[in-house]
Amino acid sequence: MIILKTSEDINAIRKSCKIVSKILTILENEAEEGLTTKHLDKLSITVCKDMGAVPGFVTYKNFGASICTSINNEVVHGKPSERVLKDGDILSIDCGVIYDGWWGDSAITIPIGDINKEARELIHSTKSCLDKGIIAAKAFNRIGDISHAIETESVKFNHTVVKEFTGHGIGKDLHEYPPIPNFGNSGEGEVLKPGTVIAIEPIISSGNGNTITLSDKWTTITSDNSLSAHFEHTVAITTDGVEVLTDRN
Repeated sequence: MIILKTSEDINAIRKSCKIVSKILTILENEAEEGLTTKHLDKLSITVCKDMGAVPGFVTYKNFGASICTSINNEVVHGKPSERVLKDGDILSIDCGVIYDGWWGDSAITIPIGDINKEARELIHSTKSCLDKGIIAAKAFNRIGDISHAIETESVKFNHTVVKEFTGHGIGKDLHEYPPIPNFGNSGEGEVLKPGTVIAIEPIISSGNGNTITLSDKWTTITSDNSLSAHFEHTVAITTDGVEVLTDRN
């Protein structure tokens, strides 16, 4: 069952989302060749706490870090470490915070230095998939409309949806009902009623889209070592339209 949010609830979620957006902007500006992902994690924690929020991923299922940092063929849930960022890498950063009991969640994929054409096209197409998914998230549309829009856009670029991971409802919990698959048929699934707050989260591969989870039980990579990119926005569906709560503009 979808937990519909009141205008007061959405305002509270908006505050947590603004903090997430601020953190991601700072990390995007900070990330460069020669830095470690651990450095970015420490910076994220500092900014989060300075803004009065809780870095939610730290204790979530004992993940132990404030952000997921997934590089190149890493799909999701890469753990920050002493790994050094290199020229030509692409880095996905997923960040979630809790402010006054409400979650905000967003992800970006950024270039490190000069990246090749394949990487540039993948980042562009994954962001475009997110944009198309948001456009489809209209009041009284269905979840399948979002899913179909994302999958259709990925196919345009000859890229592949990673089907194992989905978007999700969000509010007092990070992962609420409903799941938002990145593939499917329009006109299917739950109706998107005003008051629905969801995280739309396309994860796209330049290869076959199959994955392997590593021995740390968190880091997931592409089975064919192809590149993967990840974008995510928390959005609120209202009678006035779709509000991107984690908008960084």
